[in-house]
Amino acid sequence: MELYHVCFAVQDLDAAMSDLSTTTGARWRAPRAGTLGEWTYRIVFSVAAPHFELIEGPPGSPWDCTTGPRFHHLGFWSDDMDLDRTALDGVGKTVFDACPLGRPFSYHRIDSIGASVEVVDRSAETGFRTTWNL
Repeated sequence: MELYHVCFAVQDLDAAMSDLSTTTGARWRAPRAGTLGEWTYRIVFSVAAPHFELIEGPPGSPWDCTTGPRFHHLGFWSDDMDLDRTALDGVGKTVFDACPLGRPFSYHRIDSIGASVEVVDRSAETGFRTTWNL
């Protein structure tokens, strides 16, 4: 697996972008709205790798922030989703699988780090780079 982003689930995408720009010098692509299953969310990626990913999601979604913003996951490209998912499930548990919804990623909660690891099928990398102009 190859690390490519660090994700924070946030209550206010614009404020989080501004704060990270001020404190780290992060530069951003334009935020986008998206839908996954029943959830509509806002998302943005920083320009520099490894990327910051910020997601503003509704209550009940995988990015629910009703209790406050938080570190959500480390994102990795996977060359073998089945192998990597099995390895992660040996350490933690799958908490969200987007594959049945037509998206090639899943989140695996690792309690010892207090967050999840996301595996994303490497076949999505070209589309990701094109979409975000990275």
